[in-house]
Amino acid sequence: MKPTGARNVRLFAALMGVSAAAVVLGVAEVLSLFFGTAGSPIFAVGSLVIDLVPPGVKDMVIALFGTGDKAALLTILGIVIVVLAGLAGILEARRPPLGIVVFGVAAVLAVVAVVTRAGASGFNGVPTVVGAVVGVVLLRIGIQRLERWRVFEEKRSSVVTRSGSVARGPQLERRSFLSLAIVAGGIAIAAGAGARVFNSMTTAVTEARSKLKLPKATVAADPVPAGAELGLDGLTPYVTPNSEFYRIDTALQVPSVDADKWKLKITGMVENEVEIDFAELLALPLEEHMATLACVSNDVGGDLIGNALWLGYPIRELLKRAVPKAGADMVLSTSIDGFTAGTPLAVLQDEGTEALLAVGMNGEPLPLAHGFPVRMVVPGLYGYVSATKWVVQMEVTRFADAQGYWTPRGWDAKGPVKLSSRIDTPRDGARVGSGEIAIAGVAWDQHVGVASVDVKVDDGPWLPTTLADSVSADTWRQWVYRWTPTKGSHDIFVRATNVEGDSQNEAYRPPDPNGSEGWHSVTVTVG
Repeated sequence: MKPTGARNVRLFAALMGVSAAAVVLGVAEVLSLFFGTAGSPIFAVGSLVIDLVPPGVKDMVIALFGTGDKAALLTILGIVIVVLAGLAGILEARRPPLGIVVFGVAAVLAVVAVVTRAGASGFNGVPTVVGAVVGVVLLRIGIQRLERWRVFEEKRSSVVTRSGSVARGPQLERRSFLSLAIVAGGIAIAAGAGARVFNSMTTAVTEARSKLKLPKATVAADPVPAGAELGLDGLTPYVTPNSEFYRIDTALQVPSVDADKWKLKITGMVENEVEIDFAELLALPLEEHMATLACVSNDVGGDLIGNALWLGYPIRELLKRAVPKAGADMVLSTSIDGFTAGTPLAVLQDEGTEALLAVGMNGEPLPLAHGFPVRMVVPGLYGYVSATKWVVQMEVTRFADAQGYWTPRGWDAKGPVKLSSRIDTPRDGARVGSGEIAIAGVAWDQHVGVASVDVKVDDGPWLPTTLADSVSADTWRQWVYRWTPTKGSHDIFVRATNVEGDSQNEAYRPPDPNGSEGWHSVTVTVG
């Protein structure tokens, strides 16, 4: 292909723009090795997008991609970068210096995203600035070479360049342009990818975590009853393995927190400010507690929920040290990545609520993705108002004076978990045999407790299921109904009733703004 037609010129100019963008990101990633991982522009921009996105868009992305929402965001962001970079290359070829202006504006936005992240400084913006300068220079040189190649292909003879030097022949100009566009872009992608892998490596923290031996709990959790696990194929296990536990948060990069340097501060409307480090926390009388956590974005029948054994120290005991002042009604917890959650102070002080400053999960130190070294676990509240990972500060304040991360974005301020149930087996759309089959699933109403679960087939009556045991009201319960079906298509519905006598509402409500509602149902074909 030769750059002699308008279409071909645009294609090669777009290629040069994409190559220059790759150089910007590659240089920034390499320099982030020396200026700190917070200097990575693509993750900073991605985090800014998460901050700015409306709640409805967040729900849609989670509904479509589930726990792969971050990978989806980065993929979309990458596509946008390629499109904008290609456009910048075309503009620079047709109307210079508009392409450079596009690069400049994008660089300014990226720098703003970098330096405004939690814990970042102007120093962290240096990699993006240097990367942008190198990318702009490369774009300008590349477009000049493209223009010389185009002219020679048209003239097929030597011409004099603007600088007065004699230009080379078409083949040399072609090679000059393509080598710059492809080689520079390829090297930038390889170097940037290598730096990104190195930047994302948490070798020291991972090794320290692997060597960490958690102390035994002073107060052990009640053992899981033998009858808590029904052992049915397709039914969610009572205890969720760490590797399968859902992860929904605002961190595109999992924070790498050195436990030896971790500290928690309790400030705000308190008589005594409290500061505690990791060693001091481990030396306290820790407690184990089995609790189910749920994301407010969990739609009816969704899987953004899990049950685990947590090891930690009661938050109420730390608050007793701090002595909250009269009028305080909220604790604003802050993650090391800047995320905040507003939790009702009364819930954290409640003697009957096992709200923990957790250090362990299912018998091992918290996984990095689930908050290592320390996170909050509060039964009965959705995670967005309570389950702050990588927590470093708790400010005792008032709901009238402060808001958590998601509240100004349209979500309810207090977020109590709603009574819910789900059919795990058979799956929606399944074809089953005509013999007896198990209709089974889980139901939950953390901190209240599930008293019964009923199922209904088509327009038939509600039928009681058999409930499995549970450790406490803070965990979900498995249930099963043995059904002998007739041939044909059938709709199966489920509803739960809690210990207070309240049953699930039939009418569907989406997760926004305070959690989904409605009966879960599946359609199956028999025979």
